[in-house]
Amino acid sequence: MLKKKQKKRQNDNLRQQQDPQKPEELPILRDYQENISRIKEEFGSSTDIVFREIGFSKDRGTIVYVDGLADNQMISEFFLETLTEDTKIEEVDSFQWMLNMATGLGSVKTIKNWNDVYDAILSGNTVIFLDGYNKAINVETKGWEKRAISEPTTQLSIRGPKDSFTETLRTNTALIRRRIKSPNLWLETMKIGTVSQTDIGLMYIKGIANEKIVKEVKERLNRIEIDSIIASGFIEQLIEDQTWTTFPTTFHSERPDVVVSHLLEGRIAIIVDGTPFVLTAPAIFIQFFQAADDYYSRFDISTGIRLLRILAFFIALIGPSTYIAATTFHQEMIPTTMAIAIAAQRESVPFPAFVEALIMEVTFEILREAGLRLPRAVGQAVSIVGALVIGQAAVQAGFVSPVMVIVVSITAIANFSTPVFAMAIAARLLRFVLMGLATILGFYGIMLGLMFMTIHLCSLRSFGIPYMSPLAPFNIRNQQDIFVRFPIWAMKNRPMFISKGNMARTGENQKPEPPKQEDNQPTNGEQ
Repeated sequence: MLKKKQKKRQNDNLRQQQDPQKPEELPILRDYQENISRIKEEFGSSTDIVFREIGFSKDRGTIVYVDGLADNQMISEFFLETLTEDTKIEEVDSFQWMLNMATGLGSVKTIKNWNDVYDAILSGNTVIFLDGYNKAINVETKGWEKRAISEPTTQLSIRGPKDSFTETLRTNTALIRRRIKSPNLWLETMKIGTVSQTDIGLMYIKGIANEKIVKEVKERLNRIEIDSIIASGFIEQLIEDQTWTTFPTTFHSERPDVVVSHLLEGRIAIIVDGTPFVLTAPAIFIQFFQAADDYYSRFDISTGIRLLRILAFFIALIGPSTYIAATTFHQEMIPTTMAIAIAAQRESVPFPAFVEALIMEVTFEILREAGLRLPRAVGQAVSIVGALVIGQAAVQAGFVSPVMVIVVSITAIANFSTPVFAMAIAARLLRFVLMGLATILGFYGIMLGLMFMTIHLCSLRSFGIPYMSPLAPFNIRNQQDIFVRFPIWAMKNRPMFISKGNMARTGENQKPEPPKQEDNQPTNGEQ
């Protein structure tokens, strides 16, 4: 019997040496000591890879896991207490017995090649090798440290939920499933990154999401060939329709309620392990001006605030360029009293309006970037006090006029009103282009720049969906949540340009009504 086992091991070793496959695709050897040696060689004897010998009855084996990724307490309680007892196995297959014992820990499965072994170990699982078997047992023992669910930091809400995504994939999927308790919410996982092997989750609602868009998202994800995916921003840059644009064509959010609302509209969510921001696609232009509080407040209040955000976006976009054009080319459009006041303020300024605006804009952008990179307690003081001190000193030194400080300040405050940071950055970049056009052509340059921007926006696509939908092409049936947010009971259908499945959102007769007057109750004025 012993000679037969030795012969099998020799044949296995010879077959692996002659096998032209990749090393990761090779099968596991029967000699568990050879398997352990291979792992130590592959991992370079890394000190966080733990090997523990186990023995029961007449069989031997070794458990392998990564310290910090696996739950040490779970492993100690099971493997070191249960299996070290005097266990007698008679006429029972040792591998099957171990497989049955490990079932009490959770998910257990058999693996037969090295690719699965490496994936299991680096995912926080424990792999059990037994002597004489060319397969191993993969026991789910994930237990790494993770950040607790906290309040969102970039997309705040007054009345909405206070939880946000974390860096753990399973925590994020649980936050979504907690809000959508439907079996039609499907989750598909994959690994991207030849080195990092990052877990990616694809979530959508079957029957509501457009199958063509789902297929397109899968194809783009499967085409990715890169060594590592560190954050969702990597995925965003690799699957977007258009690279040469400042406008974001995929939406990202750290709020579970926002992602859930997008899923219910027929969009697809892409969850990346290791980042608290979840991507949703397809995305449209007006979507970046919709905040979570728009749906937690009355429709009239939400509509007014949304229109204010859109107005603030255009102020942030054309504020300095309008000042430059008016003071350089179109003085006749300024009221006389104001024109005299502006001229008096700029009398001692040695620079033209464009250079004056450029100095202030660049200075403010540097202060804003410094405020973001410094520690939180110091960053706010630097951004606020620095702007006040530098602005006042620049006015007193005669480098800029007081009215220019006002224009730049209003522009910066208006830029903060955009709910999504990615769209606010687009306005900040295009602002400098419009300032240059206003310096050369005045208001004609501004209008020319806005025309080209509109044409560019209409040419963009997000997974085949027009970026300016439903404005261009115009669809009157999908105007319920664009500039004016209709009441919840009036938003009966999902966006037709996204969802191709179940379009019904609400039932019939959802409009709030007062209780009907009973015949035996007195009406107003009756005694």
